[in-house]
Amino acid sequence: MEADASQVVITGGAGTLALAVAAAFSDDGTVVHAPTKGQLDVSEPRSVESFFHEHEPGLLVCNAGITRDATLARLSPADWDAVWRVNFVGALRCARAVLPSMRRRRRGHIVFISSHAAIRPFFGQSAYATSKAALHGLVASMAREHGADGIRVNAVLPGFLETRMTSGISTMRRAQVLGEHALGRFNTTDAAARFLRFLHLELPHTSGQVFQLDSRRSALD
Repeated sequence: MEADASQVVITGGAGTLALAVAAAFSDDGTVVHAPTKGQLDVSEPRSVESFFHEHEPGLLVCNAGITRDATLARLSPADWDAVWRVNFVGALRCARAVLPSMRRRRRGHIVFISSHAAIRPFFGQSAYATSKAALHGLVASMAREHGADGIRVNAVLPGFLETRMTSGISTMRRAQVLGEHALGRFNTTDAAARFLRFLHLELPHTSGQVFQLDSRRSALD
């Protein structure tokens, strides 16, 4: 078992953002694990148990996520369950798996990658938006419950990023989303990764927060 408070684990390791975060932390020689689904399937309890039996990170970034967009009337129960199982239950399962080692060391940091959809979902994102919004409640609860253990819990909304997940979005929809940004530009995976590094290393007294990294309005109107 690797027990290293400086170790970083990023779930959904094959994703564009995960690769950028791994690169940001690897610059200073930090031990970084960015497992692919074949190495860590967050939707499978045995996979999570096996992986975290071998790894005890000081920072866990719950990045694994999927989308199954459709209006609620057309969304199949199987698709709803798949999104919930990965985006929320999978993140929760990984967080619970690292808590014992973090509590033992009396330090640790868990970051959930959420989405602007949690507060202003696109049309047809009921499953995705719900799964991400639930993470915000989890952040608030876990931060309060485990602050005395020296464990920080935060969420980051990186914004609309140019990733494989967004590559299929139409040009028209992309332009519409861009128009919602006050600065007229999207965030980047590199910028989001640098923020995650800053949050972990330079803001040791910050917990229970939700950080939105783009220039869209966060409040419902």
